Amino acid sequence: MTEANFIALAKKRYAELQALNKIDNFYDYEKEFDSLWRELGREVLESNVSDVPADRRKKKRLPNLGESA
Repeated sequence: MTEANFIALAKKRYAELQALNKIDNFYDYEKEFDSLWRELGREVLESNVSDVPADRRKKKRLPNLGESA
């Protein structure tokens, strides 16, 4: 992930983060703040790791190890 990609992801959440300033109850503020950062963290993690396969249970084929010719 490049810095530009990270900043683009963070910019998408900026308006939501600023909207939190209108909340006057600290409990609700903290709950929404935590939710926003978890979502951003998940997006960053997924973009760093890679795309999730369509079938998460599908196994990858490994080369035949230890098999002699």
